[in-house]
Amino acid sequence: MKKYIYIALASVGLTFSTSCAESSDGVGASQIDTSTPILNDLDVWLRSSFVTPYNIEVLYKWDINDTDIDRYLHPPLDASVRPVAEALQKAWIEPYTQVGGTNFIKKIAPRQFTLVGSFNYNPNSPTITLGVAEAGTKITLFNIDFLDFTDINSIKQPLKTVQHEYGHILNQNIPFDVAYGQINPADYTAQWFNRTDAEARELGYITAYGSSQEGEDFVEMVSEMLTNSKEDFDAIVESISNEESKAIIRQKEAMVVDYYQTNFDIDIYELQAIMDTATQELVN
Repeated sequence: MKKYIYIALASVGLTFSTSCAESSDGVGASQIDTSTPILNDLDVWLRSSFVTPYNIEVLYKWDINDTDIDRYLHPPLDASVRPVAEALQKAWIEPYTQVGGTNFIKKIAPRQFTLVGSFNYNPNSPTITLGVAEAGTKITLFNIDFLDFTDINSIKQPLKTVQHEYGHILNQNIPFDVAYGQINPADYTAQWFNRTDAEARELGYITAYGSSQEGEDFVEMVSEMLTNSKEDFDAIVESISNEESKAIIRQKEAMVVDYYQTNFDIDIYELQAIMDTATQELVN
């Protein structure tokens, strides 16, 4: 039986080979564009600032297949790209490099940022998606054409999104302690958008979105800490009237501090101070 199977397969292979040899159809011209791209000054700067040192691509020229085809999205204006890229460079990459070491971002980072000029409205809820992380390798930032670099709160918006999504990437490399999600799990809800941030804080979550689930809770703590000075973050916490909820948020803060120190040898308060100074310097 084994010999028969071998012969049958060999016969099929011979027939296939003969058929291919007898075919008169040649291989057509390649449909892949292999021509050298024409780079403008912005492209050259992005390559020298992101691709060469960190192997991170900043994509701003794209077609619909690079984003969600079910949304009305468009590429950003060229003039919007460099200010956002410089914000990432100065208030995210450089602080992590300074505190975590020259190889920190090189080892753990999304390998592509896709910049989108328009808002990303969610059709089934009264919310707007500010950013998306995909498989720890890509972050998409939306509505960059509408950022105001004379307003620090506007500048903080994409930075907060990046800190949030980068928090997820760090968690994918080293998970946070499962005990974090057991602190106050009762009030996690998929209807988080029906809460204000102030209401969520009175329940022990730093933002309304943080009250959606434990993973979002953790990275919202990270993003709030790293886009506010320690003084401003403390003011947010101290504004909570419910003392039990205030204590819960301080407990979560301590777990975030321990996560960074234990797993990455990073003092998050030092990182916080450097990022705050860098963010302040971005205001035109």
